[in-house]
Amino acid sequence: MLVWWLWEQLDAWSALIFIVVLLLVSDYLKNRDGKNFPPSPIWVPFVGDLFSMTSDQPHQYMAKLKEKYGDIYSLRLGGSKTVIVNGYKLAREALLTQGYALTGRPQPAIYERIYKKPGIGLSNGYTWKEHKRFVLTTLRNFGVGKKSLESIIMEEVKFFVEAFEEERGQPFNPHYMINNAVSNIICLIVLGHRFEYSDSHYQEIQHLMNKGAYLEGSWWTWAYNAFPGLMRYLPGGHNELFSSYGKVMDFLREEIRNHKKDLDPTSPRDFIDAYLKEMEKRKNDPAAEFNDDTLCSNTFDLFVAGGETTATTLRWALLFMAQNPHIQEKVQAEIDSVLGQTRLPSMEDKINLPYTEAVVHEVQRKADIVPVNLLKMTTEDMTIGGYLIPKDTAILINLSSVLNDKDEWETPDTFNPGHFLTPDGKFRRREAFMPFSAGKRPCLGEPLARIELFLFFTCLLKKFTFRAPEGTSLTLDAITGFTRAPLPHKICAIPRGQTA
Repeated sequence: MLVWWLWEQLDAWSALIFIVVLLLVSDYLKNRDGKNFPPSPIWVPFVGDLFSMTSDQPHQYMAKLKEKYGDIYSLRLGGSKTVIVNGYKLAREALLTQGYALTGRPQPAIYERIYKKPGIGLSNGYTWKEHKRFVLTTLRNFGVGKKSLESIIMEEVKFFVEAFEEERGQPFNPHYMINNAVSNIICLIVLGHRFEYSDSHYQEIQHLMNKGAYLEGSWWTWAYNAFPGLMRYLPGGHNELFSSYGKVMDFLREEIRNHKKDLDPTSPRDFIDAYLKEMEKRKNDPAAEFNDDTLCSNTFDLFVAGGETTATTLRWALLFMAQNPHIQEKVQAEIDSVLGQTRLPSMEDKINLPYTEAVVHEVQRKADIVPVNLLKMTTEDMTIGGYLIPKDTAILINLSSVLNDKDEWETPDTFNPGHFLTPDGKFRRREAFMPFSAGKRPCLGEPLARIELFLFFTCLLKKFTFRAPEGTSLTLDAITGFTRAPLPHKICAIPRGQTA
């Protein structure tokens, strides 16, 4: 009644000022920090910290805030707050010590446009638990974590090496060749077939995946999540994201339709067949969400987890070898001493290749492929770093700050395989090595990625020496979206024994 009485006493300009002040006060009261909540920068009413975000390197903006506010602080992006956790100590506390309270996923508006139904990466509760069980079991059934997967990977490696040999040591861009080779492994598991490196349609799908991965981590995504009602009517990179990922989804739906035509439920050929069989089995359990839309979403998630990130890591690996010829030579000497001149590697060789294994791990650490990871959400009240984080709060673990933590790594700014070696040259694991995240919801593609990275990298270094094209230099600058990828470049793959 008081507000209405005041309204009747005002003229037009005064009324406008009154409305603005009322909205500002309302915005402040709604978004003020709760008791013992992580500190935050001074935010602009209604938009929060959105326009302070660095458009192409959000993890660097977060690193600057870490210097001022410490390892835990909060950001307001539009109308919601996100807690940012930095450094190994607090990441471990959040993901491992209290991981039971951090199994939720918020549902950002951007993904509601991309997915009709969330897949394994974004689902929650009963749906997530049932899909996690099914996905892990099915991947194991089709070889992930088993010796049989090695033969599948090594068969692809042969095609891959032959494609590199055809370049005859001349400069070439390995980007889509690597993407195609790595994604063929997940294609065989999920779709039941691979794609030739000359397949122009599949090359376009790879291009769309790469473009989407960049845009997914851009400022446009933050803006869309903050103001979806407004952004859906505005031009910008978010529309390119929807277009790129939409075409990838159409490609996967076509694969699913083809599988339905000749499905034999008694003999599933791949993940899609197994899922279609499970859909029939779960038709009386609608809460589990086994349907066409979640099948498409899960297939998409597996493509990202099992293809995009691993391929990007391998691209970085070749760059690091070209930039560090002394390290490359040491890897090759170890491979030669263990495998000889003709034998190809197997996972059993890993224990006898500690330096090679250390280099693979250092590539993952220094490449920093997924700097900020997917958002998580608290499923109950929890305390991190002495701060109270209420239930249903979004939390972002800054993985880049963990992989570059000066308190955990001796030379975090340098490519140093010694981070993963004991003084006597044996491989050692490091708790702060979290490129796949950790806890209750790590990357489901981790077991597959570990095998792929070791076998692909070892075979490539056995067969080739990588160098910058004559008269040029290679840069380690990156383009950062959801993944952090090398800038477009050419490299020379010199067959071992051939002079440059």
